[in-house]
Amino acid sequence: MKARPLRVRAGAGATGPAAVPGLPPASASASASSPGTPGQSVREQPGPAGPPAAALDAGPVPAGAADDAPDPPPGAPEAVPGGPAAGASGRSAEETPAVPIPERPSVPPRIPAPSRPDDAPGAADGPAPLPRPLFTAAPGLNWTGPGDSWTHAWASGGAAQEPSRPALPARTSVLPPGAAPDPADMPPTPRDVELIRASLAVVEPVADRATAHFYALIFVHHPEVRALFPAAMDVQRDRLFRALLTAARNAHDPAALTEYLAALGRGHRKYGTLAGHYGPVGECLVAALAKYAGNRWDAATELAWRRVYGLVSRIMVDAAEEAAQGSPAWWQAEVVAREQSTPDVAVLTLRPDQPYPYRAGQYASVETPWWPRVWRHFSFGCAPRPDGLLTFHVKAVQAGWVSTALVRRAAPGDVLRLGPAAGGMTADRARGNGLLCLGGGTGIAPITALVEEIAESGADGRRVQVYYGARQASELYGLPALRTLADRHRWLTVHPVVSDRRVAPGEALAGELPEVVARYAPWHGHDAFLSGPPAMVRRGTALLQQAGVPADRIHHDLVGDLAAG
Repeated sequence: MKARPLRVRAGAGATGPAAVPGLPPASASASASSPGTPGQSVREQPGPAGPPAAALDAGPVPAGAADDAPDPPPGAPEAVPGGPAAGASGRSAEETPAVPIPERPSVPPRIPAPSRPDDAPGAADGPAPLPRPLFTAAPGLNWTGPGDSWTHAWASGGAAQEPSRPALPARTSVLPPGAAPDPADMPPTPRDVELIRASLAVVEPVADRATAHFYALIFVHHPEVRALFPAAMDVQRDRLFRALLTAARNAHDPAALTEYLAALGRGHRKYGTLAGHYGPVGECLVAALAKYAGNRWDAATELAWRRVYGLVSRIMVDAAEEAAQGSPAWWQAEVVAREQSTPDVAVLTLRPDQPYPYRAGQYASVETPWWPRVWRHFSFGCAPRPDGLLTFHVKAVQAGWVSTALVRRAAPGDVLRLGPAAGGMTADRARGNGLLCLGGGTGIAPITALVEEIAESGADGRRVQVYYGARQASELYGLPALRTLADRHRWLTVHPVVSDRRVAPGEALAGELPEVVARYAPWHGHDAFLSGPPAMVRRGTALLQQAGVPADRIHHDLVGDLAAG
């Protein structure tokens, strides 16, 4: 079967347009500047590990998912701490000027409250101006990358200012006047969705081979994108097929699909994904699916995939370009404090280089200098603070690259990278329902943040019940802080739960967290929030629905088996 070129609308891209080998540049002015490629709370799980499979990445990871990345290969090189890599800016080490170390600011900026479409500042006059970086040089900056204009701006020693962004070129029609539209450019039909689901059912048993073939095609035919991925690809391969399933399952719900894909498009800016990457990725995807779908692949199925992928790429590119006009692709954040809460859990406090907007209950993807281009998700452990500081609860899990590095190696002065805040596990401030919160392990981090947010904004007569679970009482490291809040606010009740049946009477409730909560059913009139290991979230969701909580009032960031990002 003769493959037709995939038609993907070009644009300025997520991190600024740049020429891609074999593809025309977005525009002459846009290609002149290209910002660079970057690169648990028991929330950590291998997140999207590479950008070019932008439309194929996995979605939000709930707090408590295990990091199943393999051990690093023996002798794997580590990024050198202490300064940008030599030659990354195109100059030799001798030619690089010394980086001035400024005084640490005495008064950090106040993080602005998250804006909403109806009250966004400057909505009538265009996008609000971008904030200036908090510090003009990063003493602990550990790495840099080609085209990394943020890092280059810091290293220049000049005044702290937002690096210039290329103007977005005006969109032009891809069809000549009067020409008939290509069938592949038409919106997907219900029949197309059926064909996609049928072909995915055939590919699912051999998904590992299909995804390996897909990435092989990308790297062979478009080697320029290989540098955007981590060295080890085993984590990324597993996420491709599951993301395809998510898109197929949500095809009947345009609003949910658009929200999911827009979040992916915004999040992929931190990888260095450009609008020009989507076309080659789509061609390689179609070729890989055609190879492994067997006799389920025909002209109608190919047309269906081209239509769906065209829609996917348009949503992601549009969301990325919109986000690029109002926020950076990623933030630098310096570790300013580290507390070892248990032998395997550390609480890190970070100071971002510029205001970082988020809501209690959300999470951020984090990249460390020790594993470039490997990002993992962590929940915020506090509500937005006046001093602008952020906290993350991190548990070192077996074979967890990022989590182990953060717990065992991170120290004050190290600089991490953060992607934009994501996740929908946020409380509706206008709703008067009581809150039922389940936090397992370091999944208590976003639960604590939610409680802090309610304490700051006012409970308005609502009751908040927190069930905090762990295997043993000694692992309930966040219990003292929650009890302090409960002593101050009568609307808050905290219930420690341990699965170890040998717990002393009165010390905690004994049993598995979801089952313990189900004992006190019904939970009518409550909004439920769950954060912890995926198995706990799934079990808790099922039991809460049986206990009378409607599905639309159960909040978590586990989407099927996927995690956003």
